[in-house]
Amino acid sequence: MNEFKDKNGLTEEQFLASYHPGDYPKPSVAVDMAIFSAADKKEDNYRKLPEKELKLLMIKRGGHPCIGTWALPGGFVEPDETTEQSALRELHEETGVDNIYLEQLYTFSDPHRDPRTWVMSCSYIALINSENLNVEAGDDAKDAQWFTVKLDTVSQHTSEYDGGFEKNTEYSLKLLSGDTVLSAVISHSFIRSSNGSQNKYEIIKNDGIAFDHAKIITYAVLRLRGKVQYTDIALNLMPEYFTLTQLQQVYEIILGKPLIKAPFRRKYCMLAEPTDKQTADAGHRPSQLFRKKWMSD
Repeated sequence: MNEFKDKNGLTEEQFLASYHPGDYPKPSVAVDMAIFSAADKKEDNYRKLPEKELKLLMIKRGGHPCIGTWALPGGFVEPDETTEQSALRELHEETGVDNIYLEQLYTFSDPHRDPRTWVMSCSYIALINSENLNVEAGDDAKDAQWFTVKLDTVSQHTSEYDGGFEKNTEYSLKLLSGDTVLSAVISHSFIRSSNGSQNKYEIIKNDGIAFDHAKIITYAVLRLRGKVQYTDIALNLMPEYFTLTQLQQVYEIILGKPLIKAPFRRKYCMLAEPTDKQTADAGHRPSQLFRKKWMSD
């Protein structure tokens, strides 16, 4: 330790000896994970190529608070963990897999986001290939299911003023799994001024989604939509071998809109390299299979 003294004449050793951590309120820290996969939609016609759906793993809460509602997988950070280590541990416990794409999303710190106490959530995005994936609910959960994600823009308005603008967007979020439908309406305000920019998300309506997780999910989907346009992040949702049509479907379900085949392949063909393999699906013309070609850093 150094011997420099502060304004009270204390060395660092003396300061630490008299420091009382309990003098300051402390939040609990949790991790919440938006775990996405891309799965084939069930088709009755075997001759029709299956479409893709963007899936999100949700856990039905078996205890208070928010008992009976659906939440993102996650848990509290242990004293000897970083938030990333906690996220990796929770991810393994929920999915049984390791070495998958994990990215920190945002820290949600509203003091009233959890009715128990002040709980800050360090949220993460995980992308996983759902093939051969066995998901089980943890000890404090009743059920674990993959939900189809639908995020649509309801309204959008931009106001300009001297030195900046404010853009307000309202989103409709729906999560579908069998007969279970979860929904929420979220507003997003983006303010740009000469002093910088500010983002604000607010839950307007909520039906069945625990805590502020509707906000986290919306933030995560919008992050994905932004990043797929300039990174190779979508490859983390692909199996080892895939067709270019399947790759385009994954981009479409993330972006929430259809894409024109020719421009898509011109822009994203560098993400895949051809192999000598072909599909062998009954009822379909064989298609060439490709594999991931990661972008260099």
